[in-house]
Amino acid sequence: MSDPKKLFIRTYGCQMNVYDSERMAEALGADGYVETDSPDDADMILLNTCHIREKAAEKVYSELGRYKGLKADNPDLKIGVAGCVAQAEGEEIMRRQPMVDLVVGPQTYHRLPEMMKTVAEGQKALDTDFPEEDKFEHLPKRPLPNRNPTAFLTVQEGCDKFCAFCVVPYTRGAEVSRPVDRILREARDLVERGVKEITLLGQNVNAYHGAGADGDWTLARLIWALNDVDGLERIRFTTSHPNDMDDALIAAHGECEKLMPYLHLPVQSGSDKILKRMNRSHTAESYLKLIDRIREARPDILISGDFIVGFPEETDQDFEYTMSLIRAVQYGQAFSFKYSTRPGTPAAERAQVDDALASERLYRLQALITEQQRAVQNAMVGQEVGVLFEKPGRLDGQMVGKSDHLHAVHVTAEGIAKGDLRRVRITDSGPNSLGGVLIP
Repeated sequence: MSDPKKLFIRTYGCQMNVYDSERMAEALGADGYVETDSPDDADMILLNTCHIREKAAEKVYSELGRYKGLKADNPDLKIGVAGCVAQAEGEEIMRRQPMVDLVVGPQTYHRLPEMMKTVAEGQKALDTDFPEEDKFEHLPKRPLPNRNPTAFLTVQEGCDKFCAFCVVPYTRGAEVSRPVDRILREARDLVERGVKEITLLGQNVNAYHGAGADGDWTLARLIWALNDVDGLERIRFTTSHPNDMDDALIAAHGECEKLMPYLHLPVQSGSDKILKRMNRSHTAESYLKLIDRIREARPDILISGDFIVGFPEETDQDFEYTMSLIRAVQYGQAFSFKYSTRPGTPAAERAQVDDALASERLYRLQALITEQQRAVQNAMVGQEVGVLFEKPGRLDGQMVGKSDHLHAVHVTAEGIAKGDLRRVRITDSGPNSLGGVLIP
């Protein structure tokens, strides 16, 4: 029997890309590939790209340039580019980097085995269509054993919001929701493979409207159905849009036993002027009222957010409005970035904020977020939390897991195994994690 072919996948960006990389590895696994941690001994290198970060395409080209030596030493090495940069750049990737054999968009990676046959025949393979068929139905069954007690499950893709800074509607397409029965089937399959926590994924996951036997289901109804799946202990979802947080979903946070007390709800700015220019369709006041309602339903919920600093036309006063909103919300986590242009988006054509000024604002905002994050973590000391353990820690006998609120928690004790869900008393708070002891 010949040795299996080795696949190296580099994943950029969001949790949805992590899910997509897993599914691409499974699709190629059916074609005889096994994953490797190093590109040096790979038979195929696949870059699963994201277009959200600054200069995303140039970073991909730079990464490809580092593989030229490997390709020269091994002409049989196959190199592919997948994801949103692949969708946006298409044939340009092969023009600029002729060593690339394959380019596939985020909606067509189920066709990878067929594309690899084309590559094996000495031809280039390019597929950036938006096909009518459901790619998930053409992917192989997720294999045993599952590597982790946690798993991502995509339930919705695409976006109809057209925020002025974002390329997602152009690279992922319009909002599409997977049918209810297929999601529940995949969830039960994951649980049979040892998964205890599922995170539902979507570009606008709370806009979910998947077809059920009796009509379209909302995300709240889907969560309640997952709550009834035996063996599933925890449910999360990301990423949400404020406009799609309906009453039923808010209520679920207070009533659904398995829905964890964590919500990532990006606001992007605290200035109504900037929000309007972003085409966000909500105001700072409506966002704050929404946060109040969510916390009324679940007082201990940890709120996470996203912020863009230095958006075109942002004044000092606009930035101060954002800082005021942050102080009002008291975030437990947040992701923040300087605005960077995305070709083809409306904001790219507008007057840009001075880069040094944007950097200074970002520094101030991140300092405030860090202060809030540390305060939330420090307040956890002395509390009892549930922790789902996922992997060994750096110290002998140490295991690391995630709390109900998604904090990393380190515990040193005998008898903890990966996949254990245990009660832990928090004893200390570090910069980015908590420490604790098992409760007998």
